[in-house]
Amino acid sequence: MWCVSVVKMAWEWGNGKVENLYGRLRGKVVDGMLELKKLGEEDPRRVVHSLKVGLAITLVSTFYYFEPLYHGFGSSAMWAIFTVIVVSEFSVGATLGKGLNRGLATFLAGALGLGCFYLAESTGHVVQPILLGVFIFVLAAGVTYMRFFPQMKKKYDYGLMVFILTFCLVSVSSYREDQEIIDIAQKRVITILIGGLISVLVCIFVCPIWAGDDLHNLVSRNIDKLGNFLQGFGDEYFRTSTEGEGEECDKAVLEGYKSVLNSKQTEESLANFVTWEPCHGRFKYQYPWHQYLKIGSLSRQCAYRIDALNGFLNSAKAPPEGIKGKLQEACMKMSKEAGRGLKELSEAMKRMEAPLSAEAHISKAKTGAMKLRSIMKRGLWEEGNNVNLVEAIPAMTVASLLLDVVSCTEQLGDSIKHLSSLANFTTNKLKPEPLHNNQITQTPQPQPQEALQSCESHNSGHHHVITINPTPTTTNQVS
Repeated sequence: MWCVSVVKMAWEWGNGKVENLYGRLRGKVVDGMLELKKLGEEDPRRVVHSLKVGLAITLVSTFYYFEPLYHGFGSSAMWAIFTVIVVSEFSVGATLGKGLNRGLATFLAGALGLGCFYLAESTGHVVQPILLGVFIFVLAAGVTYMRFFPQMKKKYDYGLMVFILTFCLVSVSSYREDQEIIDIAQKRVITILIGGLISVLVCIFVCPIWAGDDLHNLVSRNIDKLGNFLQGFGDEYFRTSTEGEGEECDKAVLEGYKSVLNSKQTEESLANFVTWEPCHGRFKYQYPWHQYLKIGSLSRQCAYRIDALNGFLNSAKAPPEGIKGKLQEACMKMSKEAGRGLKELSEAMKRMEAPLSAEAHISKAKTGAMKLRSIMKRGLWEEGNNVNLVEAIPAMTVASLLLDVVSCTEQLGDSIKHLSSLANFTTNKLKPEPLHNNQITQTPQPQPQEALQSCESHNSGHHHVITINPTPTTTNQVS
């Protein structure tokens, strides 16, 4: 009986282990599928790019599937597949840059490798390997050193690496296969060029993904994120919003600026790729892409100050009432108007229009900054204001950071205005803004006789009416 019990326990234990293993494996598979779905939903172009790479590799694989092509190129056809795999990038600019680098480097290195081979061969079998080794050492060391130059590394690093690889392959293999070296080099160069051409054509003509569009949208979107934070900062910091008066600001929207802090590398990569792209869509020949790097740099400077402001939002201490009453109006005006100005700049960039509507908001933010400076100089220290210096330091720091943010906003506006002039953005007429409570409307002045009749119909007592004309003023007595 005890043997049966042991077997039964072992079976139940093993069955439970299998069920647990199956459950964990199933959970991992489901999580992986959900992650793949999320990746495609975040940017559907990733799915399109994957299908394009599969199409390019399928097309170039015909070198192996069709007998005439295979007999013409032989095993060298594999280099076409290697080229498609290596050259295919997400954007048109990146693919063109890699394709041109690989094609040009392969052609030059192959020709130079053949030249070095024949030059070394003419010296005899004793000196030939020594001379080939010298050529390989000098060129490999020299080209590797050239990769350290910033401009060369920025645009031609991949080409220089391919140049070293191709030159060494041709030079070294030529020493043992001197009878077939020309045929091998010719086939490899042709298959590499064909593979690069197929990859570039598929990238350009099948649902193209332009680095220029990505750079344009990234810079404008970053500015919009900064504007979102500034528009909600005043209410959050001074805690003016309550459940009865309004909703709390979305924390995710306020913290969207954090992606701007680390956008430098992405912007520089896109700016490098876009130099390889031809003119397309709204972006004409010699489009001023360099200006986007300046705008991106100014956006990050503004984001650094906003990041410092965000630290004060997480503080449990609210500003003292005495300081709050002095600074709240000016700070909230600066924050809201600067935020509106940044969002207008972002929208103008997206539509590729001159940023005329943002100027009014930036001007109002500068007016608020002037008022805040005067308060900071004298308003907080007036007699009768019992202001604790230690308690005032955080609020004064916030005010100082807002002044810097307004300055950055003005610089961004000037930089985008310069971009609009260089790129010939369209100019739309401004629509009249709705009147606010503090604005005064100008109405036509009534004529003297109309004024007298209006006074007689609305008032029964004695009064005076003063009428101002271009001629000297007169006073009429009405009874």
